[in-house]
Amino acid sequence: MKNLVAAAHAIADETRWRVVQLVLNEPLCVCEIADILDMPQSSVSSHVQVIRKAGLLDSEKCEKWVYYRVKTSFRPWLASMAAVFEVSPATDSVLKTDAKRALQRLSRRDMSCCPLPKNLSKLKPVAGKAASKSAC
Repeated sequence: MKNLVAAAHAIADETRWRVVQLVLNEPLCVCEIADILDMPQSSVSSHVQVIRKAGLLDSEKCEKWVYYRVKTSFRPWLASMAAVFEVSPATDSVLKTDAKRALQRLSRRDMSCCPLPKNLSKLKPVAGKAASKSAC
């Protein structure tokens, strides 16, 4: 039961939900997430750690950067939650803005200081109507 409560707590915050949506399919490092959300890295890092400690994230260390992506096993659950509450970039202006900013940030990835992850790859969106569109 502790895992369920931790997972529910991890997505029970608007900023953490936004982070989860950003890393649903695309691995991102904290500095990329911070740029997209226009928040301090320290704040984003704190939110990411809550999500990570709840067990929702895979991670990969690349030099001094750590990339995060939602674990495959949690993607259907998160998509179902998004569908039940009818929240997606198509229906929510904040998530829509995040998705646009993510595309802009990722288009500059080759010029950034962050090395690309080697093992965490981009995933296809969760199939079906329950899928919530990710930022990337």
